[in-house]
Amino acid sequence: MSDRVRVRIEDHVADVRLDRPEKMNAIDAAMFDALVETGRKLATEPQVRAVVLSGEGRAFCAGLDFTSFMGMAGGAAKETKGIGLLQHDASSPANRAQLAGWVWQELPIPVIAAVHGVAYGGGLQIALGADIRFVAPDAKLSVMEIKWGLVPDMSGTQTLRHLVRLDVAKELTFTGRIVSGTEAVALGLATHVSDTPLEAALALAREIASKSPAAVRASKQLLNATVTASVEDGLRLEARLQTSLIGKPEQIEAVKANLEKRTPRFGDPS
Repeated sequence: MSDRVRVRIEDHVADVRLDRPEKMNAIDAAMFDALVETGRKLATEPQVRAVVLSGEGRAFCAGLDFTSFMGMAGGAAKETKGIGLLQHDASSPANRAQLAGWVWQELPIPVIAAVHGVAYGGGLQIALGADIRFVAPDAKLSVMEIKWGLVPDMSGTQTLRHLVRLDVAKELTFTGRIVSGTEAVALGLATHVSDTPLEAALALAREIASKSPAAVRASKQLLNATVTASVEDGLRLEARLQTSLIGKPEQIEAVKANLEKRTPRFGDPS
């Protein structure tokens, strides 16, 4: 995809790695672009059924590159617009900066983040864009924007508020307090703690990839929509999606494979 993000697709799983290890995968303009372009490209790959998102080297992502931050401090809106971070396109409510984290929510397939080292500021917001998070027990996570006199602006407010209690979200955002991977799971910031988060994430991704692709995609669509939908709208969507699955070849194959005690054979979505 670029020299900032590396992608390997194997057995229907996309192994996506932030690849700027000498800077602890800190986010610069090229990293913003690479993350968005990678997410958008994977959405067009029908053979991909799950994504694992991790960082090369010592950390998941240390947040905004300090050099980029100094440029923003000196000329805020002008500099930010200069690298296109405030630009929107018609396909998303998010701007370019927000899409670095939000594109993983827009991806129709499950995304699993594997977090080790640090996930600070924008790095944490990228991880929060995933559907599931594995974290090392000694990982360090922080909503760190307050340190620089800023608010989270890479979609973190839209993901954080649905993961933890509002008072917890406020405390973490107001203070920038660093929490361990173990505490992150206790708070709801992460799903599982693991000594080997990447291996655990890849194992789960392979398990998900063995399930009905249509049903998995419908499940993500349904659960994401019902976060903000009314009960009535949520129930209607549930019924509509179920109707789109029942009796189709993929659903029949799932039933037959279970009855015949064999591994199901699913094709790629058209």
